[in-house]
Amino acid sequence: MPAALVCMSGALFALGLGISGMTDANKVIAFLNPLGGWDPSLAFVMVGAIGAHLTAYRWIIKRPAPLFEPVFSTANLAAIDGRLIAGAALFGVGWGLGGFCPGPGIASAPGLSPSALVFVGSMAAGMVIAHRIAPRAPQSRAP
Repeated sequence: MPAALVCMSGALFALGLGISGMTDANKVIAFLNPLGGWDPSLAFVMVGAIGAHLTAYRWIIKRPAPLFEPVFSTANLAAIDGRLIAGAALFGVGWGLGGFCPGPGIASAPGLSPSALVFVGSMAAGMVIAHRIAPRAPQSRAP
């Protein structure tokens, strides 16, 4: 995929996060706290994103191939293993404790919020550590 398209996609994603308020960790934490001031706005953002994805997916999947790749790739269900499950659990715990997932954390970091900077720094450190201690799984492409 051309680098300019990747950059534009990231910028559009960051803009959407900012407009929806999802760069505010307090909104995410309020969503995760149904017993004390629950804020359902994250659910509305998720439903809107799922609706947009399903609409685009139905249109895209009718094409013989993606625009910038020779074939569509699919997930390898055999790749679901302990490392994946442990990583997903760690992601969920970090999201719940910090109120950020990677996209909103990175989008919030330029505002120099201490919580966003700690989150992004911790995420970067975790990525470096994981890269050094865990062997990379072989990448495969679907036919």
